[in-house]
Amino acid sequence: MLRPIELLKPTSGRGSSLFKALQQRRTIREISDKKLSLQTLSNLMWAAWGINRKKGPFGIPGRTASSASNSQEMDVYVAMKEGLYFYDALHHRLVPVVEGDLRSLAIGPGQSNVGSNAPVRLVYVVDVHRLSHTRGFMEPGLKNPKIQKSYYYVDTGMIASNVYLFAASQGLASWFHNCKKNELAKALHLRSEQKTLFAQTIGYPA
Repeated sequence: MLRPIELLKPTSGRGSSLFKALQQRRTIREISDKKLSLQTLSNLMWAAWGINRKKGPFGIPGRTASSASNSQEMDVYVAMKEGLYFYDALHHRLVPVVEGDLRSLAIGPGQSNVGSNAPVRLVYVVDVHRLSHTRGFMEPGLKNPKIQKSYYYVDTGMIASNVYLFAASQGLASWFHNCKKNELAKALHLRSEQKTLFAQTIGYPA
């Protein structure tokens, strides 16, 4: 039975400077099966979409990546060998969702042999309900499906960029890619307002 993973307090460590990380940022698809330490996993999740201040815009805790009207409409799931987890940023922990290895679903069709044994795959899911019911400034566009789409695609990219920079600063490999959206939606028991968007694989270079 899967248990919650209590992540360690994020640490700055000895990572590269921002400019060096930007210089080294790249997509690396050849990723080994070497497991990430709990501290590295903790730092990764915080860098991706963690809480970096108790009070952000509109009185809502702020995140390491921005979102439209601070709606925080994005959710990040973590697929690992033992199971699939939900990242609970407020308590900085991974909450079990599905037991078993579902990493093969977090990869696009025809890409199954690329980085197939990588230890971590992040899955990006949007909850459109949060966009149209944000506690922040409700601009008219937040209820328009086309404008909503533009926002949550941009917000996904911001989280993915955080992951790329974190990976570069730590000597890790990272790859942003498609995934089996319908299969993941079923496995995660997503509501109709939720959509699986993309995934990102992280690990040590092979």
